[in-house]
Amino acid sequence: MKFLKRNYGWMIVALLAALPMLVLAKMIQIDWQNGLTISLVENAVGEDRTTLEMLYHVSGEFAIRWMTAVLTCTPFFILFGITNLFVRQAVGIATAVWSLVHFVLFIWAEGFAETFTQVNYIAGFVAVLILIPLLLTSNRKSMKLLIATWKKLQSFSYVAIILSLLHVALLEKTWLVYAVVVGLGFVIRIPVVKEKIIANRLKLSKA
Repeated sequence: MKFLKRNYGWMIVALLAALPMLVLAKMIQIDWQNGLTISLVENAVGEDRTTLEMLYHVSGEFAIRWMTAVLTCTPFFILFGITNLFVRQAVGIATAVWSLVHFVLFIWAEGFAETFTQVNYIAGFVAVLILIPLLLTSNRKSMKLLIATWKKLQSFSYVAIILSLLHVALLEKTWLVYAVVVGLGFVIRIPVVKEKIIANRLKLSKA
């Protein structure tokens, strides 16, 4: 019970991040009979899109959603005074994993060389490169080893979200809602705004 009380937050995040993966896994067929071969289930999502197109689309949507979520953790704390570092780490891990899955599917569909043919692809690729070290250091051991450097490293997530929004915007996808959420988060972080919100919150809590 103590374990659940201490860790239920990141466990919920992990579950929410993993469930869509289970659905997508049903679209992939793995054959071990003649060595390892991986193929896609044809017509798994109807005739509107191929299975690979659906996997690519869904993984990209979840990647940008989780990335937006991780950048709302600090504004959420400012607004409500509720924070949990390990939940934030779990959200960051979900962001990186979904982004990597999206990139792997892109390479599968288009080939690695295609990464450098368009500005939006390059922006997405650089965002993934930034997320890899963030993923590898999103654990308690790294926090203890890196100390202050860990926070500086994690701050690169801001660069990753900007590049990801650029990637989505240039693809003419539905990006405005994510930009608004992230933009409001940055406004809330402005010292004057932040201090005023926290002061009002503390005042209401004492009332």
